[in-house]
Amino acid sequence: MPERRGGLQGTSRRTGAAGLALSLALPLLGLLLLLLRPEIDVVWEDHPAHFWLVLASAVIGAAVAYAMASAALRRGDARVLLASYAFVVTAAFLGLHALATPGVLLTTPNAGFVLATPFGLALGAVFAVWSGSALGGERDLAVVRRAPLLRGLVVALVAGWTVLSLAQVWPLDEGTVPEQVDGILAACAGAAVVGYAVAAWRYLGLWRARRGALPLAVASAFVLLAEAAAAVAFSRSWHLSWWEWHVLMLAAVLLVALTARRQWHEERFADLYLEETSGGEREMSILFADLQGFTSFSEAHAPHQVTEMLNTYFEVAVPPVVGRHGGDVDRIIGDALMVTFNRRGDQPDHARRAERAALALQEATAGVAGEHPGWPRFRVGVNSGPASVSVLGTAGGRTHTVIGDTVNTASRIEGQAPAGGVAVSAATLALLPDATVEPLGFLTLKGKEEPVEVFRLLSLGGLSR
Repeated sequence: MPERRGGLQGTSRRTGAAGLALSLALPLLGLLLLLLRPEIDVVWEDHPAHFWLVLASAVIGAAVAYAMASAALRRGDARVLLASYAFVVTAAFLGLHALATPGVLLTTPNAGFVLATPFGLALGAVFAVWSGSALGGERDLAVVRRAPLLRGLVVALVAGWTVLSLAQVWPLDEGTVPEQVDGILAACAGAAVVGYAVAAWRYLGLWRARRGALPLAVASAFVLLAEAAAAVAFSRSWHLSWWEWHVLMLAAVLLVALTARRQWHEERFADLYLEETSGGEREMSILFADLQGFTSFSEAHAPHQVTEMLNTYFEVAVPPVVGRHGGDVDRIIGDALMVTFNRRGDQPDHARRAERAALALQEATAGVAGEHPGWPRFRVGVNSGPASVSVLGTAGGRTHTVIGDTVNTASRIEGQAPAGGVAVSAATLALLPDATVEPLGFLTLKGKEEPVEVFRLLSLGGLSR
């Protein structure tokens, strides 16, 4: 019976793949039919329909790109970041094409705005191919670090294209119509077809390895964009073949948007992450903080008073840890706060950042505690070492977190810190030659042959507590 189930599942997957391939081939077959039978490639010139169709595609594509870029920057993932640019440049130039609709911005056709779509498709294909290339390690970090530069270049390119189109600079000069720039149009469309085909093949490989819905959706979207680029090159304005590529572009961005929406919201794009993002190992520093005496305080006060106390503390504790020192809040559970440093592999000074953040947290919360003498005080522990960065969970609940002995030890070290103080491990101290500490003794941990020596951090490079 198990073999039969496996056979049925394999048959079902093959049937689904065949059905998907057929559905993706239908638009191309439809285009060929329209080209071979010009009499059925009828004219339908509807300016409002064109404007809203193109604008909808641009807006949805921009929304998809924004969501992907936010996730990519949060997790430091170059693949998702570059894929987001594939969609954002396509959306931006498609928006310019929407403005080419007669009667919207201009009364006559503008070659620059007409050519914006094939140019945007070609540029988007470059990012699509790049996103599917061999990324990881230093390449990953380099791309993420240059995200502001990439964003600035895209904005400048779109703005420059708009200015040149309105100024009607050659080959987008006055009187130029699309038929007179067929060479440029064909070159852009041809490059887009090849690029998106390559990118789709690479994402199909990712889907075969992971079987996630999103890699397949992105691969399918790239196939649709390749078909749209082919239709751009061969279609006739305001004919059905011309309308087809508009619909294909809308279908591409809708497919990714709807698939991403079905994923668990905290890690929608986890199936696209690089291996280092979803299961890599880093040298990291882990900070734990909680309130000594929190249980007693909770028993003696109403729930809304406990909530007010926690919010007051976290309002001053989190900003310096995250904003000033670059920590990532992994979780807040009740009064406990877990913060990671070097989660993306871009903070070689993670130990110093963690200890400065710990001192800053205690300094910020000391003022709150001084105004409320009856409130408990934070104690903080920091440990450094290797930790695994992982996406844990499945459909209905996934989280991107760090696990390992370094994390567990940091949690136990925090319990050794005095109220208002910072405890550090010997591993962290070894990375901080200018730290001033005092011994707190040894901590015996289950599963460790040797006890862990713990110190109280008194000062670090001029900062003290």
